Amino acid sequence: MKLRLAQIAHARSGDKGDIADIGLFAWEPTGYAMLAKQITADIVQQHLKHLWSEKINLNESGQKNKQIDRFDLPNLLALKFVLRGTLNGGAASSLRSDNLGKTIAAQLLRLEIDVPDHEATAVLKATEQALVNF
Repeated sequence: MKLRLAQIAHARSGDKGDIADIGLFAWEPTGYAMLAKQITADIVQQHLKHLWSEKINLNESGQKNKQIDRFDLPNLLALKFVLRGTLNGGAASSLRSDNLGKTIAAQLLRLEIDVPDHEATAVLKATEQALVNF
């Protein structure tokens, strides 16, 4: 079954210069376990690849730089992603419509993941209960 991250998580994003960060928060522990297992830095980079230009991605040797780091925050049921080079230089030097990175979290929540039906049903039920109790 395909799950959109927005069905099991919420997110916030922000920026500093040319670096954006995203906090991806599960509503409950089952959802966090699924996020921690499935949402890697590589998957986030692939989903948000439109944010980088090839010029920014290359170092002096012409090789691609590592652009995303993932930090696990299990006590908060959260994953934090730090994205480098995503804002075309940041607010003062970019002509992008979202040069501050405030909508990047919403873009991440649109990511769909493939999950076995029984796991998807369990996490959706647990999330629904967590939201009822919120």
